[in-house]
Amino acid sequence: MIFDLGGVIVPLDFARGYSDIERICPYTAEDIPARIGSTDLVRRFETGEVGPVQFFDELSELLGLRIGYDEFREVWSSIMVPGPLLPESLFAGLKARGYRLVLLSNTNAIHYEMARDRYAPLKHFDDFALSYEIGAMKPSPEIYAAAIDKAGCAPEECFFTDDIETYVAGARRAGIDAVQFRSPEQLTEELRAREVL
Repeated sequence: MIFDLGGVIVPLDFARGYSDIERICPYTAEDIPARIGSTDLVRRFETGEVGPVQFFDELSELLGLRIGYDEFREVWSSIMVPGPLLPESLFAGLKARGYRLVLLSNTNAIHYEMARDRYAPLKHFDDFALSYEIGAMKPSPEIYAAAIDKAGCAPEECFFTDDIETYVAGARRAGIDAVQFRSPEQLTEELRAREVL
């Protein structure tokens, strides 16, 4: 069983994150995404080409941040809304039924460490296919291959859910049974249809 992180387990609010960054730099919340998007900094961070401190240094220069590294980690992670989208009981139940759980995520070291400490469902996972460790991001074939390897089964024996259709399509190209996540209720129906629950 393979699950995405952001938008499936962890609720995300990018507007909240940009508002928090706005308070520590000279740019507006509306301008910040375009400034960040004009570089490949986030991609390099999420593929492990740069580490957390180098990312902080480069982003500080790009946005003129007036903040220390420890405080930055909190601000950068403020896109993560408290409380998981899926209940911990779902993952505990899947584990009790003998399923191996793998997390597959385009993420970075700061966000993953914060999520691991704040969201109880993550303690039930057996392994993690994280873009910054693997050096590849969804929908590239390499990251799905890594997730399949960590799941320890054939692609067609894996189930994957992600909130982004492009990433679901990438998983299907890798031979994985994949569905787009829309709600906890919809996911429960998908798992029951596969006699998982």
